[in-house]
Amino acid sequence: MPEEALDTTLLTLLACPQDKGPLSLVRDANGDSLLYNPRLRRAYRIDNGIPVLLIDEAREVSDAEHEAFVAQS
Repeated sequence: MPEEALDTTLLTLLACPQDKGPLSLVRDANGDSLLYNPRLRRAYRIDNGIPVLLIDEAREVSDAEHEAFVAQS
C-alpha cells in the first residue's frame, strides 16, 4: 500500500508505542508521510506504506516542524 493510501481505519488503530496515544498522519518538508505524536513531539517514518513504530526509530522534531505538523492535523 503506498504511503498516501494509509487507510483511515488503520490510522485509528495505530498508537504510539511509547505513550499508547493516537498518531496523526502528516507530511514533512520533503513531502514524505510520517506518523506524528504531538504530545511527545516524535515522528515515525513510513517505509513502503508500512509504519515503523519502533521507539528507537522515532525522531524528535523541531519547534518549527511541530507547528507545521499540528497545523496539518
